[in-house]
Amino acid sequence: MKVTNVGVVGCGLMGSGITQVCAQSGYRVVVSEINEPLLNKGLASISSRLTRDIEKGKISQQDRESVIARIGGTTDTRDFADCDLVIEAVTENVDLKKEIFAKLDKICPPNTILTTNTSVLSVIDIAMVTTRPNKVLGLHFFNPVPVMKLVEVIKTIGTSENTLGIGIEFVKSLGKTAVIAQDTSGFIVNRLLTPFLLNAIRMLENKIATKEDIDSGIQLGLNHPIGPLALLDLIGIDTVLFSASAMYEEMKDPQYAPPILMRKMVAAGWLGRKTGKGFYEYKSK
Repeated sequence: MKVTNVGVVGCGLMGSGITQVCAQSGYRVVVSEINEPLLNKGLASISSRLTRDIEKGKISQQDRESVIARIGGTTDTRDFADCDLVIEAVTENVDLKKEIFAKLDKICPPNTILTTNTSVLSVIDIAMVTTRPNKVLGLHFFNPVPVMKLVEVIKTIGTSENTLGIGIEFVKSLGKTAVIAQDTSGFIVNRLLTPFLLNAIRMLENKIATKEDIDSGIQLGLNHPIGPLALLDLIGIDTVLFSASAMYEEMKDPQYAPPILMRKMVAAGWLGRKTGKGFYEYKSK
């Protein structure tokens, strides 16, 4: 099957980035949101990023106009009826994702491939609300989508080899590298990254070192561009708490158990850059 028309459910940070990358790769894209204000906000963010790319000399004005012309926004799920492949990119709520997949299953033709951008949830659980679990897989993009070159392709026990192959070729067509992971919580990257981040919190919690020295040690000792505590602030401490809790619930492995300090910071609303305070303080949200 040749993928020509792509659908993206959700036009937030991840959804708008996925929409932009697909449109820049030549696909016709329809992207949805639950209401017009959120849709317009997402489309405006795409427009702004493309404008910055012009200023940096990465694309021309004509390129920008061509990309915008390939994107259609909607608040009606029925507009996905002509899509060959749909990427769900809403919040990490399994019930919401199941509701979306059940709707898509009724609207999209039988050959349409349905994918989820989840980073920790079970893909097969989501797939089983459809009549086509063999045509469901995970496509986990990384933030910011236009910059990050990796996509984790998640194969469930029900995903067909044909569907997997189409998913891999689609990722490659976006100019990104596909890595294949089985349908286990955290997949590859987050399964490795999460214990690293949680151990940094435990070091701080146990007063082994200051936050500045922990981050400097990793930046200068391992040549990482950003330290683990600063990275937690960037990702969102609540986001990492959610994913760590989900992995711990599935595997019962202590290395994924969120530290007490982390839970207290989230309870206090210290979520990182997005709230202006996390492990560090920021002048503006």
